[in-house]
Amino acid sequence: MSKQKVIIDKVKPPILKLTVKFFASEAGSEPVKDWLKSLPKDDRVTIGTDIKTVQIGWPLGMPLVDHIGNGIWEVRTRLTNQISRILFIIENSQMILLHGFIKKTPKTPKQDIELAEDRIKILTKLKKQK
Repeated sequence: MSKQKVIIDKVKPPILKLTVKFFASEAGSEPVKDWLKSLPKDDRVTIGTDIKTVQIGWPLGMPLVDHIGNGIWEVRTRLTNQISRILFIIENSQMILLHGFIKKTPKTPKQDIELAEDRIKILTKLKKQK
């Protein structure tokens, strides 16, 4: 057998098209971050990987990302025994994570969409105050 020369190139890290920002309430709480921290580590890693995929590859479509209306998108993650969703908006090259939940019905529940819409209103209000 002949010896082969192995060339190792330095791998450049991917360029992020979006930065991730957690929605923060007027009181400063970050409900999506808190929700993620409540999940098992394996689930957090899986969801984090999907968010990173969106950051790098935006714009993306199904099956990972779906537009659910009013400028709201969802990251669709299959976990071991359940399905999670993170609702987000894109604003100024930022992926703002509004709401995270475990999906238990075929359709995204209306109250989860309404919660994301309420958080968009809070963001708009806070921007006007600056």
